[in-house]
Amino acid sequence: MTVANNSNNYFSSDFKLGILGGGQLGKMLLYETRKFDIHTKVLEGSNEAPCRIACDEFVLGSLMDFDAVYNFGKQVDVLTIEIENVNLDALEKLEDEGIKVYPPTKALRIIQNKATQKLFYTDHQIPTADFSRFAYASEIEDAIENGGLEFPFVWKATQFGYDGQGVKVVRSIDDLAGLPAGECIAEKMIPFKNELAVIVVRNPSGQVVTYPVVEMEFHPEANQVEYVICPARIDKIVAEKAQEIALKVSNKINHIGILAVEMFQTHDDQILVNEVAPRPHNSGHYSIEASYTNQFEQHIRAILDLPLGSTESKVAGIMVNLVGAENHTGDVVYENIAEIMAMDGVTPHIYGKKQTRPFRKMGHVTIVNKDIDEARRVAQKVKETIKVISK
Repeated sequence: MTVANNSNNYFSSDFKLGILGGGQLGKMLLYETRKFDIHTKVLEGSNEAPCRIACDEFVLGSLMDFDAVYNFGKQVDVLTIEIENVNLDALEKLEDEGIKVYPPTKALRIIQNKATQKLFYTDHQIPTADFSRFAYASEIEDAIENGGLEFPFVWKATQFGYDGQGVKVVRSIDDLAGLPAGECIAEKMIPFKNELAVIVVRNPSGQVVTYPVVEMEFHPEANQVEYVICPARIDKIVAEKAQEIALKVSNKINHIGILAVEMFQTHDDQILVNEVAPRPHNSGHYSIEASYTNQFEQHIRAILDLPLGSTESKVAGIMVNLVGAENHTGDVVYENIAEIMAMDGVTPHIYGKKQTRPFRKMGHVTIVNKDIDEARRVAQKVKETIKVISK
């Protein structure tokens, strides 16, 4: 292993790390910067941001506004993101002026637009589901009538989708009603056995590590991850293939920091890349309790060009997402939280969002156990017990 040759003193010093985005991912990054006493400055468009209480400096401003991002970036030494929907022109100008921006703008330009991302996979022989690109959603109907597109398919907005937003399964013409009008892709619907993810980490010195393959179980209606299971309960050969493809994606995109690669395992054990996220990711939350080095610490190590930590798991880990219950909007209440805390190996993480609404991500719970089947059983019990409701 080559150890990064690094003369910077990040710890208890004048060094400033800038984070674009003040949501729960930023908040969990800040657990690690506080551990290392690294000075942090956060830019976020909402005063209610979970990051507000944990950073050294908080700046209110839009992540899509050129001036807000540029002026913020001029005040820090290294700039990173916790959400990819940021003003890339501002980041590019900052890079040109010598500010270190990780992940680099080139990588973000590939990833920020789903159509660009899919074309990148095709150009680099990375296996992915067949797709068509449309400048306007209204063009989809013509493609169906002309035989260029068949039901069912998955409609995806090319930008600003998150947590199941901006994605819809289209099974008939009726399902096209009410779709946003802008640029989108229609992706062939893949019958799959499993949804998998691999987190790859890279630092500027070229050290690269991967976390174990995880398996994701989704909520059928909300299109959100309900459970992340580590290690994935799949054949070793399939796991190796997933790791190999994730490394290829990482290598071609040439990101710095964390890259979460989401994949489908088909019924004949092919691996197809679904999409990637260039930041800490839902599929790595289990690592806070279950891994030797959690994904948030790893991201900090990577962007500061420090040696990367061990990605091995100490125990099996399962993450359960806590989302707002249906028919509940308003001041949040976590019902039965004491009951789940009485279970062995259970740790809740509450994100600090005061208002709940249906399917809003409000927190997560990690379950650790030496036995993966027992961890999964407890995870089911957690899911059935805790409720995120309104007053």
